[in-house]
Amino acid sequence: MSKIILSNKGFTLMEVLVAMGIFSLISTAIVGLFVYSIKSNKIVWEQLSTQNEGRKITQDFVNELRSATYSSIGAYPLETAQDSQIIFYSNVDADILRERVRYFLEGNTLKKGIIKPTGNPLIYVTSTESISEMVHDVYNTTTPIFYYYDQNYGYTNSLPLSQPVSITAVRMVGFVLELEEDPSSSPVPFHIETKAVIRNLKSN
Repeated sequence: MSKIILSNKGFTLMEVLVAMGIFSLISTAIVGLFVYSIKSNKIVWEQLSTQNEGRKITQDFVNELRSATYSSIGAYPLETAQDSQIIFYSNVDADILRERVRYFLEGNTLKKGIIKPTGNPLIYVTSTESISEMVHDVYNTTTPIFYYYDQNYGYTNSLPLSQPVSITAVRMVGFVLELEEDPSSSPVPFHIETKAVIRNLKSN
């Protein structure tokens, strides 16, 4: 007579619990890795965006400062020369008038203010200043944004002028930005540095 043997073998409760625990750990690790990857990519893209802002504003600043000249009412090309603010006159658009250009740091944002002269006779009205946010995440915590050099730079002296700066001594301006999207998680700050000679004040 043939016999049918039924097996009582199966998963015990302990084995089921262990399997569920292992599955839970693996799932948690996968989800954690996925979330970390998303956060890392977000930081990288935000940092790249900040760097692109920095590069553009640097080029704009250099172009405008190089062509700085006497204002449309005869004021000296450079009005203010501070660590975190500079004011000068330059023709930044297509007309014949020279705008009052102000770069300044407010919080962690570098801004630019433009005043067009109006009226007859012409006058620069500060209440008409148009302000734009140029670059965010500026992290110059211990270093100035603007450095000022006289006509001896590169000859007898390579150090910037000390504050308070005499505006009539300035011939060249250094521009330094430290950009960091998130100091707690982003890579090292993105460093931008350049110098621009004010051509209309160049004496050697």
